[in-house]
Amino acid sequence: MNDSTPATTLAPNHPSDVGITPRRGVRLVTPIPGPKAQALIAEDTRLMMTGTKSAPVAVDHAQGVWLHDIDGNTLLDFTSGVGVLNAGHSHPKVVRAIQAQAEKLTHFAGTDYYYEVQTRLADRLTHITPGSFPKKVFFTNSGTESVEAALKLARWNRQRPITVGLLGAFHGRSMGALTMTASKPTQRARFSSFAGGGHHIPPPYCYRCPYKLTFPSCDLYCAKILEDLYFETSIPPDDVAAFIAEPIMGEGGYVVPPPGWHQAIRTICDKHGILFISDEVQAGVGRTGKWFGIEHFGVVPDILATAKAVGGGIPMGAIVFRSELDYTYAGAHSNTFGGNAVAAAASLATLDVIEGDHLMDNARVQGEHLLVRLRELQKKYPVIGDVRGIGLMVGTEFIRGGSDTAPDAKLRDRIVEESYRRGLLLLPCGKSSIRYIPPLLIQRDQIDEAAEILDGAIQAAIRSA
Repeated sequence: MNDSTPATTLAPNHPSDVGITPRRGVRLVTPIPGPKAQALIAEDTRLMMTGTKSAPVAVDHAQGVWLHDIDGNTLLDFTSGVGVLNAGHSHPKVVRAIQAQAEKLTHFAGTDYYYEVQTRLADRLTHITPGSFPKKVFFTNSGTESVEAALKLARWNRQRPITVGLLGAFHGRSMGALTMTASKPTQRARFSSFAGGGHHIPPPYCYRCPYKLTFPSCDLYCAKILEDLYFETSIPPDDVAAFIAEPIMGEGGYVVPPPGWHQAIRTICDKHGILFISDEVQAGVGRTGKWFGIEHFGVVPDILATAKAVGGGIPMGAIVFRSELDYTYAGAHSNTFGGNAVAAAASLATLDVIEGDHLMDNARVQGEHLLVRLRELQKKYPVIGDVRGIGLMVGTEFIRGGSDTAPDAKLRDRIVEESYRRGLLLLPCGKSSIRYIPPLLIQRDQIDEAAEILDGAIQAAIRSA
């Protein structure tokens, strides 16, 4: 389906509290979930391990920003497949690249042998990642695996046992990455002990400052406390291999650090010989209007971890790092599928689309429009406590009516539900936030459609409280 999709129609017996009449692209012919989706969900629940299902949406096919479920409904996707499809669903150029590579070579263990498409992708990544120094690449299959590879490389190189990160951060669920994940108790419950050596400091979260200070009079206390308190009491700096942070906190609530925070942390790292790792799994590959989110903050990482969108829908991840950090012997780290030929071809095509179709420019322009529409809703609904983001990595935080900042996770969850029932797919994050991460080819009228649906969803959620 393209942008000329017929105007929305509502299913018979559709909930009467729609609040608005959706238009343009969304088309609902059954309630969500419809009968086919309900049957599939029941079978999936019987067969699949309990995971992180967010909505009862059973997708059949997708194109651009549009999802088509197995009951014939068309939904507007503001999740990008959980941050994966920055170039949109099934982009023709990416699909053709996958098909052509699959006909030629699907796999031949790029960690053990050589093929051109992997080397070309590595060269491309060394050019688009920040830093003018010589770099090397290691390919992975996911964000979690990229973080694992980054942590191992840092420990091996510095021969130090500790990594420091942020409370509220999400870096993955495998045991090494989970050491640095501190987003939700459910992600860590029953898994201790982890890989060990993980320490956390409070995040640079101005809306909910853990120190009850105000920027800029705080003088970036949330960064300086690392050296002024933690290094003086509980974390020996000479034992720290790396500091890891997302440039914009993702799962933790789409929190944008204040200006200067990254530079202050980097200065402390440099003073003590600590490597800086930028986890770009959510913020990278054009999402913020630049190739990588850290570029907005004037800091060059020693190791950059990427995944999700870099594969264009095919499992792919990588770390890109200073060449001098490389292992000095074979076998210290490897895998089987990293740099898979089909995934590498999909990645190259995805990067071509983002660059050639000027999707980073579009992310900046449409991201500004999205912020405008969300701030209009904030003025209308006092339960929206904060609106924040860069490019098309945007979040809204919901609070209890009549409070200053008390989070309202139940209201947030009702809004997410009311939104997908109206044809807009959203994802929660943080204590009580919603993230808005549509494909980077989103257009102004589609953002307007989403804002109108969200308006009705908020109305309905408030009424049902």
